[in-house]
Amino acid sequence: MEILKTILMIIYVIVCFVLIIIALMQNSEEGGASSTIMGETKNSFYEKNKGRTKEGKLKKWTIILGITFMILTIVLGIIYML
Repeated sequence: MEILKTILMIIYVIVCFVLIIIALMQNSEEGGASSTIMGETKNSFYEKNKGRTKEGKLKKWTIILGITFMILTIVLGIIYML
């Protein structure tokens, strides 16, 4: 059980550092919440293919690592309670 705790903790620390680095690499979105509320949309070629750009890939990896971070947090909490 101690080996599992150690392995999960190492993975957890790596995910934390990578998540921080990827979040810092992203550009801030200019529109923010106000454009969401006002319904501003852009129907440009860039917006339609945003997932293929560097920003789109960084956003996708941020979401994946964020979900991984949450799952590891819950799993480690359960394991350390036992």
